[in-house]
Amino acid sequence: MALSWRSWLANEGSKHLFLFFWLSLNVWLFGKTFLLYNQGLQYYYLHQMLGLGLCISRASASVLNLNCCLVLLPMCRVLLAFLRGSQKVASKKTRRLLDKSKTFHVTCGVTICIFSVLHVAAHLVNALNFSENYNEEFVTLNAANYRGEDPRKLLFATVPGLTGVIMVLVLFLMCTASTYAIRVSNYDIFWYTHNLFFVFYMLLMLHVSGGVLKYQTNLEEHPPGCFNPNKTLRQNLTVPKSFEELFPDYTTEPFPEDPPVPEPFVQNSFMRVCSEEPKFQSHFPETWFWISGPLCLYCVERLYRYIRSNKPVTITSVISHPSNVLEVRMVKDDFEARPGQYVILHCPRVSALESHPFTLTMCPTDTKATFGVHLKVVGDWTERFRDLLLLHSNQDTEILPIFQQRRYPKLYVDGPFGSPFEESLNYEVSLCVAGGIGVTPFASVLNTLLDGWKCYKLRRLYFIWVCRDIESFCWFADLLCMLHNKLWQENRPDYINIQLYLSQTDGIQKIIGEKYQALNSRLLIGRPRWKLLFDDIAKCNRRKTIGVFCCGPNKISKILHKLSNSSNSYGTRFEYNKESFS
Repeated sequence: MALSWRSWLANEGSKHLFLFFWLSLNVWLFGKTFLLYNQGLQYYYLHQMLGLGLCISRASASVLNLNCCLVLLPMCRVLLAFLRGSQKVASKKTRRLLDKSKTFHVTCGVTICIFSVLHVAAHLVNALNFSENYNEEFVTLNAANYRGEDPRKLLFATVPGLTGVIMVLVLFLMCTASTYAIRVSNYDIFWYTHNLFFVFYMLLMLHVSGGVLKYQTNLEEHPPGCFNPNKTLRQNLTVPKSFEELFPDYTTEPFPEDPPVPEPFVQNSFMRVCSEEPKFQSHFPETWFWISGPLCLYCVERLYRYIRSNKPVTITSVISHPSNVLEVRMVKDDFEARPGQYVILHCPRVSALESHPFTLTMCPTDTKATFGVHLKVVGDWTERFRDLLLLHSNQDTEILPIFQQRRYPKLYVDGPFGSPFEESLNYEVSLCVAGGIGVTPFASVLNTLLDGWKCYKLRRLYFIWVCRDIESFCWFADLLCMLHNKLWQENRPDYINIQLYLSQTDGIQKIIGEKYQALNSRLLIGRPRWKLLFDDIAKCNRRKTIGVFCCGPNKISKILHKLSNSSNSYGTRFEYNKESFS
């Protein structure tokens, strides 16, 4: 399968180039800071005491500052949704980069973990060197109180050391709970541990305020390695015994013939004379400059989201669909959303702290204020939520009128937030592939087209839906039939190409109901032959750019991603997009 470099650049190239740039930026920052502390005159005496441990600890700290600063920005969902929906970002390629916000967040997180290990290792060496290389001449420069002090005291009995140890434990919990296995098996663990980030940032504020590492402030008066005549005379001048009583501080040791002079600090073949002792001062915590802005931005956004979602929604109906899928329809004042967006649901009676994202399957319009979500009951949260919504087991399939809604629990909606599927209406041709419940992002798109399709750029939609059981198609069978009939009445039957695939079956099946005859004619047994499907679409849409949108299992996603990067003989280019809650 030949690789199309143009398609690769559109689908993956920008991401890979950005990740390469980000890696290069971190390496450059690490190297620049390393050289500063290795060669800077103001760190000469500290470097003599700590060696490379100083350079590595400070260089890794600079990288950590940068990543701790930017790791929060991808989590500013309101900001990303605003940029996507406004005219500030007119370029489609730039908007597609916003869809990589989760990838950027993970990249920053992994970078923080790697350089934290390096930072901790360097400071362990520094603690040992502070103890072994205690210098009585520079008391203020020492972190230890005396030579041979137990280095563990520096780690557990000081503010920088103790906060650093706790931060390592918090970071370890957050990283291990973020692995795919834990997120899939127990999402609650991931959610609760990830919210420890606030504790991490508070500890980080305290960690950098200790001022353990100091720099020299009087380089003009005391160049490193300079000759101090007052100190040298007192130490090395030989005086008569008759003056020893008058000058008891003088010693009779001989003057050294070759005083040690550091090579980098000898200028013009003579040694400079210093006029005073070196003075040392702690750095102002630079970390505060790095993280205060993004942290305040994130906190302001969280406050805005809390105020916006503080009023509960009115649940108008609850429908239990086959295959453990629940549909919830709601109304909320001044709620606006675009097709493809998602919201975050929070039900205090289910969990006081926990909330989960769900894609909108129905968006409010000018004529109706109702919006809704479909959720699959697969975990503890969704099970408890279903039990609270369904009043009686015999009412599972009923749509209850509003005056009977008194027993519904309070439900809060945060959002909406942007997703890649907002772009599906901005292509002339789009290919939408759904696996099982992954059809939800496309349901809002289909509902929007049902209200009117002429105002959008989209002129042809390929809709592929793969399910394991025949009952799953009933979730949106009515919607598909209504859209199909509407387009036929408007003499545009070619606007949408519907293909339904039943991947697991014992024999020929069909969707029960006379009104679903149009869907039964498009129901196929087995799995799609993706290569032939892409070739057929490319042939019918020569020299066009087709948006590929996928929400489903990773196996299907990888196949579509690979095919989107492949070349074809028709000059058709495929741009791949995948659902990813940030």
